[in-house]
Amino acid sequence: MIDPEAAWAKLVPYLDPLPAERLSRRRAAGRRLAAATVATTDLPPCDLSALDGFALAGASADEGWFPIAGTRFAGDRDEPGSAGTLAQGRALRIMTGSAVPNGADRVVAVEETVCAGERVRPAAEVAVGAAIRRRGEIVRQGAPLLSAGALLTPAALALLASQGIGEVEVHRAPRLALQLTGNEIVPPEATPAPGQLRDSHSDFLVAELDRMNLPVRPLGIARDDLDGLTTSLQAGLEGRDVLLCCGGVSMGEADFLAPALARLGFGTLFHGVAIQPGKPLLVAHRSGADGAQLVFGLPGNPASVMVAWWLFVRPALERLLGGPAGCWESALPGNLGSPLGAGRKRDRFVPASLRNEGGRPILTPISPKGSHDLLAFGLAGALVRIRAGAPAAVAGAPCEWMHLER
Repeated sequence: MIDPEAAWAKLVPYLDPLPAERLSRRRAAGRRLAAATVATTDLPPCDLSALDGFALAGASADEGWFPIAGTRFAGDRDEPGSAGTLAQGRALRIMTGSAVPNGADRVVAVEETVCAGERVRPAAEVAVGAAIRRRGEIVRQGAPLLSAGALLTPAALALLASQGIGEVEVHRAPRLALQLTGNEIVPPEATPAPGQLRDSHSDFLVAELDRMNLPVRPLGIARDDLDGLTTSLQAGLEGRDVLLCCGGVSMGEADFLAPALARLGFGTLFHGVAIQPGKPLLVAHRSGADGAQLVFGLPGNPASVMVAWWLFVRPALERLLGGPAGCWESALPGNLGSPLGAGRKRDRFVPASLRNEGGRPILTPISPKGSHDLLAFGLAGALVRIRAGAPAAVAGAPCEWMHLER
């Protein structure tokens, strides 16, 4: 059994980003670029007015008054063959986003002017260059735009749209499958008989994968039988990069995931991590005709599945997508809202509620009754870590935690 950071270090060499594919811009939200992009045009494409007002050219020849030469709206262009130049000492009524004419050297807001008929006078002196968005001040054509590995957020997609970039090269999404195991597990819509439990793992994992825009192939519920489980895994792994398996990873007589994976040629990276909940976590790897494949053997209890997901599975999938994620790398500092018990032999991860006081995160632990306590984790918005051997902490003491709702 190894500590979580050491387990993560064993996993990282198998998390190289997946090969590139081309996607239309609107299908690429949440993905990461596999290749850098460059600007296709200047942004802004020409000098633009930053506000509604008047473009002024040079100095006034009439005690600060400028004759108004006309009006320009956003999208208006100079007529073919016209000079497109504002004469010195003249003004042009101009709207936000309109092209500033040649000859104009500043723009004054309409509310900062005095108008008299077809003449306008600034109420105060206006500096040269005021309220003009200069051509290329954001980015110049051919300049770097987004680097390889950049996350395609909605704002990043808007930037690409401004450049007319319709397709992008991103890292391929991992192809996933989900295998449940256990004679006692029944679908959520079934009425469990005595000794049976409804499947809660699928809803948790599918919802978390939906957040990452990753589909998953369900393989159903395999019974606690080595031959049957091996057959189901073999079929489910075809064409997949990652298999998530729930249950069958402890040391009981009905836990068959490890021997089934060994039959299929997988090598174990680690089996057992010094965390509570989630100790029996198993991760295995193989390379073959379908390429490199990873299996995450998640323990059967709901809290164990969740903690293993947050610490290992989610950051591993983010790495395959080209991100820089790591185990517990998103942890933040905060303060406890209530006392917290001492650390034991393993690092404990406790669900907690989250509030802010004066800009400081306050974490109030929700003590679970065990790794089967779905209620405690269902109410939580954060996960607090208690390091092995740490002393008991009083309310107000510093703590380390991470968001569960990102």
